[in-house]
Amino acid sequence: MTGLGIWYGTYLVNLIIDGMQRRSALVCIAFRKLGIEAYSNDIEDCYGGHPEWHLKMDCKEAMKIKDWNFIGMHPVCTKITISGNRHYASGKPQHNERLEAIEYTIGLWELACSIAEYVYMENPLGAMNSDKRLPKPQIVHPYYFGDAVSKATCLWRKNLPALKYARENNLFEDKTSVAPEWVIYNSKKSASGKSKYSILGTLPTTGNNEKNRQIRSETFTGIANAISEQWSFSVFSFGEEKKLKTRKN
Repeated sequence: MTGLGIWYGTYLVNLIIDGMQRRSALVCIAFRKLGIEAYSNDIEDCYGGHPEWHLKMDCKEAMKIKDWNFIGMHPVCTKITISGNRHYASGKPQHNERLEAIEYTIGLWELACSIAEYVYMENPLGAMNSDKRLPKPQIVHPYYFGDAVSKATCLWRKNLPALKYARENNLFEDKTSVAPEWVIYNSKKSASGKSKYSILGTLPTTGNNEKNRQIRSETFTGIANAISEQWSFSVFSFGEEKKLKTRKN
């Protein structure tokens, strides 16, 4: 196998780091199916059935134990995402917790970029989108890649191209997108009297509903496959390993 890293919440091709508590095992497994030596990392036990690929430790420690070529990150989004505005927006009692979460997450990005030649970070649309310390993210939805769910997902990238997808068939590509599923409800705010929200909205995360938080934070299969298939070719060309920069011991 060729070494790549993945951290759950973040991962390195050779390491994938997962939101430190989020479930992104699908990405690690997708890389492994391509013959790439990928590892997940989380402070929790392995999720996905392959503990031999899992590094249970602090993500910063995991990033420093090996010369990773590729790091993928899926940091915890609870305090950063738009859906958390009711608790963490400016003027709310817990706003300082959002500011701390932003600084921590950007610190992870900067550390990963100082270590690996290829880096990406995934998070829902939220408070980091306008932060000038990060590159402009690509914004995608699971339904772009075959999963019928609308969920604005940001991908910040270092030395990696934007993921390709096709909303319709064209001369060069087959359609990858499907129609998203919506929940329709009556609304006095809409001219039609109807409004809609993503089917993920049927999974409330208020209170101590950790199960729904985990489900809503999972990376969808279509995006996981697109990440592994498309970005593996950015690191490896036609099966031949590129000469990658690694740190000297």
